Amino acid sequence: MNTLKKYELMEKIVRELEDLQNSQQALIQKIGKIEVDNIELGDSRLEKDLPDIHQNLADNLDTISGILDYFAGKTQTFGDKNNVDALKEQEAINNATS
Repeated sequence: MNTLKKYELMEKIVRELEDLQNSQQALIQKIGKIEVDNIELGDSRLEKDLPDIHQNLADNLDTISGILDYFAGKTQTFGDKNNVDALKEQEAINNATS
């Protein structure tokens, strides 16, 4: 895999991790809303299980955020080290003259 293709794949993974992080945040918000609604309802099973679900989702979000920070930094470093902007410009020139 050439350098530019590798960088583009790394960028794609960063975007997918960002999407995963946003999805996880949305799930936490939904569970929170259900927990609030259940305060009025008072269902014992929901009272018992929802806090565990909420905590597991929060733990997963922390893990995803850590991976995202790590991999976004790795992607940026790879791009800087390999002068990816110049590679993109060269590829655009090559495609325009082909």
